[in-house]
Amino acid sequence: MIRRRPYRCRLGGAVVGLLSLFPALALALDTSLTAPGAPEDVVARLTGASQAMAAPEQEVTDPQEILALALSDYRTLVQVLYDEGYFSPTVSIKLDGREAGAFSPLNPPSRIGRVAITVNTGAKFSFGRADISPLAPDTEIPDSYRVGQPASTGVLRDAAVAGIAGWRRSGHAKVDVGEQRITADHTQARLDADIRLSPGPKLRFGKMYVKGKTAVREEAILRIAGFPTGEVFHPDSVQTAGRRLRRTGTFSSVAIIEQDVPNADGTLDFDAVIVDQKQRRILFGFEVSSEQGVDLTTQWTHRNFFGGAERLKFDARIGNLGGSEDADGLLAVRLDRPAAFGADRDMFYLASLDHVNEPYYSATTALVGVGVKRIYSEDYFAELSIGGMITDVDDAFGKRRFDLLTFSGRAELDKRDNKISATRGYYLDFRGIPYYGFSGSQSGMTLFGDGRAYLSPFGSDRIVLAGRLQIGSTVGASLPDIPPQFLFYSGGAGTVRGQPYQSLGIPVGTETSGGRALMAASAELRGKITPKVTLVGFYDIGAVDIGQHVTKNSPYHSGAGLGVRYD
Repeated sequence: MIRRRPYRCRLGGAVVGLLSLFPALALALDTSLTAPGAPEDVVARLTGASQAMAAPEQEVTDPQEILALALSDYRTLVQVLYDEGYFSPTVSIKLDGREAGAFSPLNPPSRIGRVAITVNTGAKFSFGRADISPLAPDTEIPDSYRVGQPASTGVLRDAAVAGIAGWRRSGHAKVDVGEQRITADHTQARLDADIRLSPGPKLRFGKMYVKGKTAVREEAILRIAGFPTGEVFHPDSVQTAGRRLRRTGTFSSVAIIEQDVPNADGTLDFDAVIVDQKQRRILFGFEVSSEQGVDLTTQWTHRNFFGGAERLKFDARIGNLGGSEDADGLLAVRLDRPAAFGADRDMFYLASLDHVNEPYYSATTALVGVGVKRIYSEDYFAELSIGGMITDVDDAFGKRRFDLLTFSGRAELDKRDNKISATRGYYLDFRGIPYYGFSGSQSGMTLFGDGRAYLSPFGSDRIVLAGRLQIGSTVGASLPDIPPQFLFYSGGAGTVRGQPYQSLGIPVGTETSGGRALMAASAELRGKITPKVTLVGFYDIGAVDIGQHVTKNSPYHSGAGLGVRYD
């Protein structure tokens, strides 16, 4: 006996030590969920919603915590089943064989080793009655909220949300759900639903109060937002005001929130909670090309220059460093004044000094101008500008100088689903630049259009067809009397891939000039290999002409190949 006692003590100490080193072995929680006859997706939803099922992964071992999770799962799992259309379910959650609801939360078991959840979904219900009233004119209730359709709490919510949205679009900002009579007939597996809406009074927009810390003047914020004080309430008008403020780029956060209680005069005030971006930003960039060498760029921006969300931007570039042409560069400044003439009516000023060395000409251009921009929607804008332009050029016709007064117009419509990697939609860009020459320079006009279209023929973005058409023409002056910036070349990434940059022009003796007309077309077939990598096959063709239009006899070239896009 004397000899065996130390042996037994050492063994007991070893066991205790092992358990302290591996507590998970001693306190491992076993969980299971079964739902006989339920669809796999419903079982997956139940499993994902259960907090008790997640306890082992979250390393929950305390019995009181496990009991609390199990008790909360009764409501959670029933709600999941209601969302799926099962309105007569039974849920059993047993802790070591005993129903969790039988335990007192104040007196939990000392240890829980197993959680077993059993769900009987019961029959799936359909709507025996599906009423919602009153409805505003032109309100569209989901087709799923109809007699005979599968019933679920999600469909009930969708119907109520659609009814509320209809009244809000009619000016009733404080519409709410009133009485609801939802009756489940368990013998017939039928749900009778009657939702009553309380529209409340028709309201008009009141005042907008600026909240938050901002360095932008309040009157400028109100002017940019174009808040429609006095007009009948419409939720789209609130969203539009927010987008106008975000569009300036001055604010990092914009939230326009309606106040809880309307005013006695039938108006509703709003709070604009605004947070500024950092006022200044500086960017640096570089681009490396096998032919053009290295381009270095920098940009400095002030987002609130005069306190009215004005954007002042300086750009500088030096290019062709080590390339096939001589170095060129740019210095430019632009000031944008949002809402200078009211909401969505901006004004801008610009000035630049630019020297370019292109394959067939070089030019140094000084430009000053002023313009206006009208934003019609998030995908459509137009702008007009007037400017003075002096340019010294050296091209196939020798060294010349052009003194011009330019009138520039542009309209852009962008209906693409993604501006960077579109899979459907279209894009249209039209530009016209009439110019008046003085001091011996000739007058004329340049027109240019760019259209792009995208199609996903199989309903997904794995296969995409893309097409592009560019058409340009310069009229009113002979070829030697047109600045080379207003002439057209073909070749390179912007027109015909696979051909050298600006390689197609009009022969002038032993040299080459741009043409007065351009037509370039591209077709692409894109196929996704991975979510990030896309294989692209393309065919491009481009033509230029000495006349004002491209004809079947115009010189042309083409290119085809395969490429890879990485998103």
